[in-house]
Amino acid sequence: MTDPSLLGLVEVAEHIRAGRLSSIEATEAVLARALAAQERSNCFLEIDADGARAAAAAADLHRARGGPLGALHGVPLAHKDMFNVAGRVIRWGSKLRAGHVPADSAAVVQRLAAAGAFSIGSLNMAEFALGATGHNAAWGDCRNAIDPSCMAGGSSSGSGAAVALRAAFGSLGSDTGGSVRIPAAANGVVGLKPTYGRIPRGGSMKLSPSIDVIGPLARSVRDCARLLTVLAGHDALDPQSSKLPVPDYEVEAARGIEGLRIGIPRNYFNDVATDDVRAAMEASLEGLEREGARLVEVAVPAVESMSELSRAVVYSEATALHGAWLRSHGEGYTPQVRVRASTGLAIPAPIYLEALLLRMPLLESFVTEVFDVCDVLHTPTLPIPVPLRSEVDAGSGAALWSILGRLVHCTAPINYLGLPALAVPALPTRNGLPSSVQLVGRPFAEALLFRVGAAHERRRLQAAGGG
Repeated sequence: MTDPSLLGLVEVAEHIRAGRLSSIEATEAVLARALAAQERSNCFLEIDADGARAAAAAADLHRARGGPLGALHGVPLAHKDMFNVAGRVIRWGSKLRAGHVPADSAAVVQRLAAAGAFSIGSLNMAEFALGATGHNAAWGDCRNAIDPSCMAGGSSSGSGAAVALRAAFGSLGSDTGGSVRIPAAANGVVGLKPTYGRIPRGGSMKLSPSIDVIGPLARSVRDCARLLTVLAGHDALDPQSSKLPVPDYEVEAARGIEGLRIGIPRNYFNDVATDDVRAAMEASLEGLEREGARLVEVAVPAVESMSELSRAVVYSEATALHGAWLRSHGEGYTPQVRVRASTGLAIPAPIYLEALLLRMPLLESFVTEVFDVCDVLHTPTLPIPVPLRSEVDAGSGAALWSILGRLVHCTAPINYLGLPALAVPALPTRNGLPSSVQLVGRPFAEALLFRVGAAHERRRLQAAGGG
C-alpha cells in the first residue's frame, strides 16, 4: 500500500476495519508527517508519539480479538489545545496554564474515543483562542501549511495546518468568529462551523459561551461528515446541546443537488472581495449549476451590523471570563491577547444586553428572508487572498482591529446568528494559495451543506485533474 498518510479519514478507517492496514502503520505514517509538519509550520505544542503508538497497538489488538469496531477505529487524530484530555497537559495556547492536567476528557474527546479514534498530540492555537491569524507570542506562531510565509489563520491554526500537512486525518477546532473556517480556508482544507448546540462543549475551553461552537476540520467533505456524525448529539452535562436526532451525515453528503437553490448575496459578503476571490466564487457557482443547482440572487437583511453585534457579545463574555486572571496574572498575557481579553471593559452592559436581545429577531428575519429564497447561501470564507504573516502581525496597535475586521468579514455574522457554515477549498488566488467557499444554511441544515460542499468538491477536483 502507498503511504497511509495519503489516505483520507474515511479511507483509512475502512482499510483498518477490513484488515488491509493496521492502526500502527497509519500512526507511524502520520507521526513521521507530524515531525516534518512541526518543522515546517510549528503546528504542534506536543507530539505524544509513545502514547499514540500504545493506542494504535491497543486498537490493533482489539480488532484481532474480534471486538466491535467504531466508525473511526484505529484512526489517529490531533486536536486544538483547548479540549481536556485526561492526564495530558492542556495549555489553551498560553503559558499561564502550562501545568494544567485535567482528570477527565472533554465530551467530544470521549465520543471520538468511543468511535475508536485517538490523538497523537496537542495542536498550536492562538493564545486563549483570541486571534484569527495564527500568531502566538507565547509558543511561537503557527505557519501556513502551503506557504510558511503566509498566515495559518486562527484561532484553530494548528488544526488547519496539521490536517493540510497530513499530520492527522482530522482535527477538532472551535469557532467563535471564524476560528475553524479561517484556518481551513488558509490551509486549503474543509472546516465546519455547526449550528450552535449541535456538538456538546463540556470539558472544552470557553471564550464566549453564548456563541462558541466546536467544529471538525478534515481534508474532504466526506471526512468532515463522518466526524460530525460521531460528534453531534445531546449531552446531559451540556444543557445547551441539542436533542434533535443526528442523521448519518456521510450518507447525506453523497446525495446530489439537482434542483437545490444556491443563493448569491447581493450585498455585504462580496462587497470587499478581491477580483481573484470573486473569480473563484463564480467558478464554484458555475460548477454547482452544472451539478443541477439553480442560482438565485438574495438580499441579506441587516448583515452589516452583525459583525459589530458579534464583537459586543464575544468581548463582553471573554472579559468576564478572563477578569480575575487579568487582575492577578495580567503580566502573563502576551500584549495583543491582553488587549483583546480586556476589550469588554469598554463595552457598556446595555450594549451587550441589546446585542443578545437582538439576536433572535435578527435570526428569524435572516432565516425567513434568505432561506425562503434559497436553500444554501454561497459566500467567500475569506474575502481576500491569504495574507503574508508579516501583513497581519499587528501586535496590539490600532491596525489590529482593521486586520481582524477583514479576516472575519464573512464569518462573524454567521457566528452571531448561530447558523451552520461549511468552508470548502476553491480555486487559487493570485498568490497561489486556495480561496475558500463558505456555504451557509438554516439551523441544523448541516446535511444540506455537506451535499452542496461535496458537489463543489467534485467539480473542483475534476477541474484540477482535467476531467
